[in-house]
Amino acid sequence: MVMSPINRISTALRTQKVSRAYGIETLTKLLRGYLAEVQIEAVREAYAYGERLHRGQTRKTGEPYIFHPLAVARILAEMGMDHTTLIAAILHDVIEDTDTAREEIAEKFGEEVAHLVEGVSKLDKAQFQSKDEAQAENFRKLMLAMTRDIRVILVKLADRLHNMRTLEGKAPPARRRVARETLEIYAPMARRLGLNLLRQELEDLGFQALYPKRYDVIRRASRAVSGDRKNLIRTIEETLSQGLAAEGIDATVDGRRKNLYSIYRKMRQKHRRFLDVFDLYGFRVIVDTVDECYRGLGIIHHLYRPISEQFNDFIANPKINGYQSLHTTVIAKGGVKFEVQIRTRDMHQIAQSGIAAHWQYKLEENSNRFSHVETHEWLDRFMEMHSGEGDSLTLLNNMRLDLFPEEVYVFTPKGSIIRLPKGATCVDFAYAVHTELGNHCVAARVDGQLAPLNSQLESGQLIEIISARHSRPNAAWLNFLRTAKARAGVRNYLKSQRADTAERLGERLFHKALRDMGSSWTGLRPPAIAEALATLGEPDMQSLHISIGLGQRLAPLVARNFLGEEAAPQPKKGRRGRGEPLAVQGTEGLVVEFAKCCHPVPGDAIHGIVSVGRGLVVHRFGCKYSAKKARPTDRVELSWADEVGGEFPVELRVHARNDRGVLARLTSKLSEADCNIESVNFPDHLAAVAAIRFLITVKDRQHLARVVQRVRRMAAVERVARG
Repeated sequence: MVMSPINRISTALRTQKVSRAYGIETLTKLLRGYLAEVQIEAVREAYAYGERLHRGQTRKTGEPYIFHPLAVARILAEMGMDHTTLIAAILHDVIEDTDTAREEIAEKFGEEVAHLVEGVSKLDKAQFQSKDEAQAENFRKLMLAMTRDIRVILVKLADRLHNMRTLEGKAPPARRRVARETLEIYAPMARRLGLNLLRQELEDLGFQALYPKRYDVIRRASRAVSGDRKNLIRTIEETLSQGLAAEGIDATVDGRRKNLYSIYRKMRQKHRRFLDVFDLYGFRVIVDTVDECYRGLGIIHHLYRPISEQFNDFIANPKINGYQSLHTTVIAKGGVKFEVQIRTRDMHQIAQSGIAAHWQYKLEENSNRFSHVETHEWLDRFMEMHSGEGDSLTLLNNMRLDLFPEEVYVFTPKGSIIRLPKGATCVDFAYAVHTELGNHCVAARVDGQLAPLNSQLESGQLIEIISARHSRPNAAWLNFLRTAKARAGVRNYLKSQRADTAERLGERLFHKALRDMGSSWTGLRPPAIAEALATLGEPDMQSLHISIGLGQRLAPLVARNFLGEEAAPQPKKGRRGRGEPLAVQGTEGLVVEFAKCCHPVPGDAIHGIVSVGRGLVVHRFGCKYSAKKARPTDRVELSWADEVGGEFPVELRVHARNDRGVLARLTSKLSEADCNIESVNFPDHLAAVAAIRFLITVKDRQHLARVVQRVRRMAAVERVARG
């Protein structure tokens, strides 16, 4: 395609502008401030290599492609990153966008650079069925690379920031998709790593691209307010500086307006108008020592009236990303409320650069590595908890939930502080203390008072968990849990219980299939067992039993593999001429379900259908649904055991005259019949005779008959039928 003269001139001018801002000479000048000459030369060598590989490629904005990786390297250089990270930034797209292999990069620049470049490179989109699946798998790959070297995510975040700065080259739908991904994943990740400067820019750029009209409204409103109070920030800065200096504290005071996305988020979360968001302004007071932080807090509270509920001590209780500061909100004359953050210079460095401060400190031979160690521990814990997840989409969603920006601090009975995300519950607390405590918790005391397990916790509360050996995690807990550790603990327990139950059911089905073929487990020889397991691709009998119990393999076909030519069916005669039926006890657990289409109860004639992933589903004979859906090979002959435990749901359809109070009388009769009412469905339209559907629980068919008989005796009831 031939470019018009105007487009050529426009592209040339843009390229010149980009070259001045992000060219290799500009980058080199910046690096001379903190890198050795030999390291700078290695960066220049990487540029020459990358420029050759990307030659001929252009971005959608028109300039040569090499300026994008150079811009990414510049962002990282401004954060003070080491030369290895800068080389990886310059080469971060060569695997993905050129024919260069990872081995070539490792040979020229070392294994460390190759790992960083490979970690940032996306997987081939052709491997996946949808964009969501591709995004999730790429995210899993990125997380795994991060656990080995956290600098992978720093390169990725810098890459995302420059892409957000140059979004004008994309079509509106792609712009919105990238912006949403930025706000949901990458900005929270930057917050989690303590990269506040980078996070704020990502949030504002994402907000502008995703909601341009809302962005403009808040931007104009914010400017209008700033115009009305143009001297406010300067006045407060001078007052704070003079007050601190009078007490002998050398402090730097910096006032600023809050970023637009944080204002918008607060408006949405707290359902406030713009004028009701009081802390549009923030002030940082930076001092030399921790002692001066607390002394400065007292001076500020003397100068301005504090709001007691708006105080946080993140020095005594650092955030998980290493952030430390005192936060207080105060009121100036005229009722203007603003936030003040008080911290030391080292704390300020970590607050601005987060995990990146580790490499700055490393270069300066400083020993402060808190955020680096904490971040690695968090990543290791997260990946360990989700190492068993087969679904990358689940991993991505769990990470979204895990990146909570707000936290609460609660106490154990021994006085230890437990840090949890806002909205965390007593069960989250129990799992944070220890997995076994979470698995066996039955109740909780909050500040000495009994509280439900789903109670949301607040900072400063004293939490005591009451546990019992017999107690087990409940699947319903997953509806209110907030921490990844608690969700993983519940899921892992349910998964292990499901596997145990599936193993027992699979063993029974397998032994029944052997009996139906005139054989038994004791009659099998070890060589035949080993050969059959190898043929089926199963490591042992336990794994095979689980596969059968979960419906992934059919027991008769598995039995044929074990018996070979001896697999001639010689069944003991049972119902309908087939083998002896499998006995159902009603307490098998997670892999035996009772069909909701026909609601079988003990005493009914039943059969089973093996369903993949669900295990064995029990139906009544004559159930139309099972007759239509099941293949003959999926059917299993069943009977009820001599002793059956539990209660079973069953549907009753009651046709009764629509008299006043008929529903109340019906529910009373059902309660008198010693059955629980699970649900009631009453018709919306008015009719002389109402068809009411009850879902009740009974012990067996005889119990059901007694319930039906009691309901039929009512004068208003015309007909009772089982659903």
